[in-house]
Amino acid sequence: MLAKINFEKFERRTIYLALAGALAVGVIFFSLSAGSASSSVIAGTTASASPIAIPIPPTLPATIIVDVAGRVLHPGIYTLPQGARAADALKLAGGALKGVSLTDINLAQVLSDGQQIIVGAPVVVTTSSKSRSGKATTGKITTGTININTATLAEFERLPGIGAVMAGRILAYRTAHGNFLVITDLSKVSGMGKSKYTNLATFVRV
Repeated sequence: MLAKINFEKFERRTIYLALAGALAVGVIFFSLSAGSASSSVIAGTTASASPIAIPIPPTLPATIIVDVAGRVLHPGIYTLPQGARAADALKLAGGALKGVSLTDINLAQVLSDGQQIIVGAPVVVTTSSKSRSGKATTGKITTGTININTATLAEFERLPGIGAVMAGRILAYRTAHGNFLVITDLSKVSGMGKSKYTNLATFVRV
């Protein structure tokens, strides 16, 4: 009888130990499963939060188009990079012809789109006369050209058909709008009629 009781106690203890072991295994399995799921969520969140790299196309350099005319080896229209200087345009045109002076051109000038460079323009010659007071006065240009982007008020007055008032208007227009891109921009100046522009067109350059 005593042996039977001891066997039942041993049997119950074995069952309890088996249940406890099964419970411990379940807890461990649950913990591992929860940790794996949490890691997946965090990994997914991190991946989705990462910025997407978008390739940026390279920026193409801006270009300008200039007209190189006059006594150069290859006169014509040339395309240069933004910020190019007059010397660069002259080089593309093959350089000045032998014996041609470049003193009337600022080779270091930064060029603008649509600008014209005239090489070998004749030297400006002006006539002079005496006023009623007997003082010598500077007359109008009879040959050569002046640069309308650098000319002074007095130089504008030397142009045929241009007086002090119109010279002041040209200078004021240049100050307000910047350098002239082409000589035809002079026709935009207030009071610059067609005949007046025609008379001075051959004596100006940009």
